Amino acid sequence: MDKPKNDPTNSKIEKSRISRRKFVKGAATIAAVTATVPLKPLLGGPGSTAEASTIDYESNKRTNDSFIYRRNVAILNKINIGEVPDNGDLTRFTDFSANYSKALRHDGLGVPNRQSYQSLIDALTSETFQGLNNVIVGTPGGGPNSKLNGPATSFAFDLEGLDSHAFTIPPPAPSVSSAQTATEEVEHYWASLLRDVPFTEYATNATVADAVADLNSRSFLQGGGANQWPLPVTPQNLFRGRVFANDGNVKGPYISQFMFQPTFFGAQPLNQRYQTFLPNQAFMTDVGSYQAVQNGGASGEPLVDSTFRFIRNGRDLTAYTRVDALHQAYFVALLILLGIKAPPNPGNPYNTSTTQKAFGTLGAPDALATIPEVATRALKASWFRKWISDLRLRPEEYGALVEARRINSTPKPQASNALHSDVLTSAVLPRILATFGTHLMPQAFPEGSPTHPCYTGGHATVAGACDDDQILRRR
Repeated sequence: MDKPKNDPTNSKIEKSRISRRKFVKGAATIAAVTATVPLKPLLGGPGSTAEASTIDYESNKRTNDSFIYRRNVAILNKINIGEVPDNGDLTRFTDFSANYSKALRHDGLGVPNRQSYQSLIDALTSETFQGLNNVIVGTPGGGPNSKLNGPATSFAFDLEGLDSHAFTIPPPAPSVSSAQTATEEVEHYWASLLRDVPFTEYATNATVADAVADLNSRSFLQGGGANQWPLPVTPQNLFRGRVFANDGNVKGPYISQFMFQPTFFGAQPLNQRYQTFLPNQAFMTDVGSYQAVQNGGASGEPLVDSTFRFIRNGRDLTAYTRVDALHQAYFVALLILLGIKAPPNPGNPYNTSTTQKAFGTLGAPDALATIPEVATRALKASWFRKWISDLRLRPEEYGALVEARRINSTPKPQASNALHSDVLTSAVLPRILATFGTHLMPQAFPEGSPTHPCYTGGHATVAGACDDDQILRRR
């Protein structure tokens, strides 16, 4: 028996018929224009039959809603913070000795070649990939160490979130002549002497005690250390930073349990033992090998420990960070949280649902995909600060300034005359000289640092982004 014309189900059936007619008509038009394309793969259905969705939906409304949502978010994220100021080192030291120059051509210890450095400045100013291909590097075609590490990343745009140039952080990178930079380098020098000392022995190790006493006597830390060092420095918090007082960063053991606890990546077990390197290896401690690497020359590989180990000292941490997928630690931490069934954020709407559980939205697949996603956002923001805003020199380059000052090298880098007394009076320099014969900064790997500037730290920026993501999801 036919239903009345005003029956609501008739309306739905008619709407479906109209929708199907429109779809078939549209498909016929497409087929006429692209006659060489078979109808079956074009429509994704059997033969040439055009089917409507199982569940009717308004595709045009969906398209418009999506556009409006994206447009509104883009408007909210349109933020201009103005041009970010630098620390003035590039103009103060006209020989470029106070800024990052690794992989470029050099005229002397700590002194980059002017033409080579100007080619870098010109390329970065051009904001083009081709411009960066014209940089005069020290060893063209010399391998990975001869190439700058991703400066074009600093120009990249994203289709979500703030632009990489719109994030604000504390003031510019400290000047090469500042007490803060000097104290940071003192810390690096001591860390190079303590790479093979297990963290569990810090409380009784004599060199650790010397490092603690030396750092506490630096004028910068006595003045508060920009609130970035836990004060006073102790064997328990040595080399451990903080964002603000009592932020929790120095609680607990040296290494997070997230780097020890076994877990699973799906059905694949992760036992959290890592490949590390044999002890008593230090690189780039003589001027010849240092200059070869700074000019982009080949460097070799460290000697590998044949036993996979839990992280127990500084050398193990360097081995980890040399090859990790930047977001790796936080991804594994999330796997551990999921494995122990840590509760989600109390505001998660799925918590109170009796018919649904979280999955593609606010569930495990969503969280696991978001960790690397936020890492890419952080990486681009960091690379803008590295290559455009600051161009801060690497610790090994600072060590070259200290050595150039000691031996009065020619040409002498201008920045070497401006080093702060917090490094020059440190008890660590005589120890470094006695051990290695120079004041160069001993490196954990033959190639030293990556070939990108120092500030902001890539690992540090990604850590902040991934930690924030997990906190938001779990609290």
